[in-house]
Amino acid sequence: MSSRGVVMFFIALLLIRASGRRSFGVRTPLDNIITISLGAVMSRAIVGASAFVPVVVCCFVIVLLHRLFGWLIAHSKAFGRFIEGDKMVLFDKGKFRDEEMKRALVCQEDIMQGVRKSAMTEDMGLIEKVYIERNGEISSIEK
Repeated sequence: MSSRGVVMFFIALLLIRASGRRSFGVRTPLDNIITISLGAVMSRAIVGASAFVPVVVCCFVIVLLHRLFGWLIAHSKAFGRFIEGDKMVLFDKGKFRDEEMKRALVCQEDIMQGVRKSAMTEDMGLIEKVYIERNGEISSIEK
């Protein structure tokens, strides 16, 4: 099992390079799906639950799908919106937007946490807008 683990470590390095920076940098739901899927499939090769070569081939197919989806998202706004959604305005013109907050499944404290993190303030009077981004992060624009 240790030998398979060492080999899969180096294969994982190749997969990460082939997958591109997006899979570990942008962190959208699509990127998370790829990361979890690769981990689950690669573990089968390490513990010997599945044949080694088909597992490695499956991993490369997952990486190729991720590259394809990344390319399509980068080249088609409609495809990007379909796969990853769109940003939503949660706070604008001094008011929390309750309907958008319900759609995004966030509360005021979640928004305040994002404002404290991105704008380094708790004073909403200094904030113009607050968004929930496509990757789920909450970001704010100061006045």
